[in-house]
Amino acid sequence: MTTLLIQSPQIPLSITWEKLPPDFVLPDEPVESNLQPLLAAALRESLELAGLIIESVIIATNFGICATVDRKTVVKAPDWVYIPAVEPFPNGETRRSYTPCSEGDFPTIVMEFISATDGGEYSFNPHYPYGKWYFYEQILKVPTYVIFHPQLQVLEVYHLLDSKYQLAAPDENQRFWIESLGLFLGTWIGAKADYEGCWLRWWNSSGNLVLWGGELLEIERQQVAEERQRVTEERQRAAEERQRTAEERQRTAEERQRATEEHQRAEQAEEKNIRLVERLRAMGVDPDRSE
Repeated sequence: MTTLLIQSPQIPLSITWEKLPPDFVLPDEPVESNLQPLLAAALRESLELAGLIIESVIIATNFGICATVDRKTVVKAPDWVYIPAVEPFPNGETRRSYTPCSEGDFPTIVMEFISATDGGEYSFNPHYPYGKWYFYEQILKVPTYVIFHPQLQVLEVYHLLDSKYQLAAPDENQRFWIESLGLFLGTWIGAKADYEGCWLRWWNSSGNLVLWGGELLEIERQQVAEERQRVTEERQRAAEERQRTAEERQRTAEERQRATEEHQRAEQAEEKNIRLVERLRAMGVDPDRSE
């Protein structure tokens, strides 16, 4: 168990990192819309397909992150959380929650997706049960806090500087560099899972979009179609080449036939000339004598 004292704007806090007992009843807050899990799943999907998730990583949605503050258990469940390394969990058991220090690293990214109902994403309430902003900034000290308004198409990224969240400025492409992942985060307008609207997407350091499974499948289909087209065209070219070869052979055979016939005509003419000379000589006429 690790203890840390920090100074809040009003009172010092005693923070310890104690695993929850197995019978602890976690808050069961319903998801406010089906868009939130879609956004969270899409963010994970592209990372997983790109091979950017290793076994020790936790990426979860609505997953309880725990701390004990002034002897009171505090649990907050971000809409999306990234924890780079955690201790292995016993086989057959389900991880119901996560306590930093006791179970592994602190989260490096937390995200909240704003819905029509105010969920306290900007709350800096420094008293139990504590606001989300306060919990992430002052208790967990998460380096990157993302707040996304999908309906407004607004993305805010905050980085922890001098123990305070500072609003980051996007680059020229309106994307934010997320150091812990080595990726850019930005908004993207399009359709996925029967929802068309504003999504959060990852881009690599070269500015290439990290693709979803459906996009990879579509690229594969296009590649297969292009390969089939290439094979068809190659077969067509081969057939045309065979046709040209056959025609060339036909022309060669006809040339040979014409040459043979010409040679035969020449031989026949020569034979006629010889017989004529012989007949003239038999008649006493010298064909070589000049008149």
